[in-house]
Amino acid sequence: MAELAHDPSWPRAGGWADLRPDASGYEASVDLAILGVPAWRTSLSPTGAHATPAAIREALRRYSPALVGGGGLAPIDLDAACSFADAGDVDEPDGPEGEARTRAAVSRVVSTARVLVALGGDNSVTVPVATAGAQVAAGSLADAGLVTLDAHHDLRDGVSNGSPVRRLVEAGLDPARIVQIGIADFANSAAYARRARDLGITVVHRDDLHGRAPADVMAAALAIAGSAGGPVHLDIDVDVCDRSVAPGCPASVPGGLAAWELRALVRAAARDERVRTVDIAEVDATADAPDGRTVRLAALCVLEVAAGLAARPAASLE
Repeated sequence: MAELAHDPSWPRAGGWADLRPDASGYEASVDLAILGVPAWRTSLSPTGAHATPAAIREALRRYSPALVGGGGLAPIDLDAACSFADAGDVDEPDGPEGEARTRAAVSRVVSTARVLVALGGDNSVTVPVATAGAQVAAGSLADAGLVTLDAHHDLRDGVSNGSPVRRLVEAGLDPARIVQIGIADFANSAAYARRARDLGITVVHRDDLHGRAPADVMAAALAIAGSAGGPVHLDIDVDVCDRSVAPGCPASVPGGLAAWELRALVRAAARDERVRTVDIAEVDATADAPDGRTVRLAALCVLEVAAGLAARPAASLE
């Protein structure tokens, strides 16, 4: 990245302090922590997604941590409203041993952070992040919920970035508390669409989003995913977006969500205190457009989570 201008009255996002454990755990609690999970080895498409966590951290520096007061509201400095930390990266998160390392890292961070944002990596990261988050918050996946922002069902057989939803169901997540937003034509097979239907997963097709307010869509999704009162994991697969805004996602297609729709859905989800863990997946920083638009959108999703967190009732941030 070219050297960025310095202005003391225009602080930059990111650059957050490391989340360092002491002998008894983490030294202090934080509102939002990021954790890199650079998984890529089981991806169905060739990918350099392992380079993405570092790229998102760099892209965060392009933005300010400020909400400037849309709708007549007063400006908010997110750095003042929330505390942030960076928990580093999971080393070699692929495979059974890598997923075990990821679960252990997520468990440690969720124990001290109100919201964890895992920076993927491909979509396989959803399994260990959602599983560990639910175990810390509720003991198991039994009462947990899942909302995916994704063009794909991710119900494939086998172990890959195309199978995380199926694997979570097999691990104990009730498919009746899974909501998939943005599912697209020509991006799934009829067999896996039937699997989603037969499991009882709630599917919100891309076409069903036209004319609906993102906040209303997310409220309905959270009512389903959070119906048992347990924690909800939010999976942000950036390939749900139109290929013009997400060329760095191998599986993004023309006709997907606009960038503003994704950002609005993420912020609306993060306002709900049941959302404890989030992953941002399927961005290949090495295949992005020259202007880095896909990575920049992923970085903005981190900030949208922070914006939603800052809008939670004051009691939930105390």
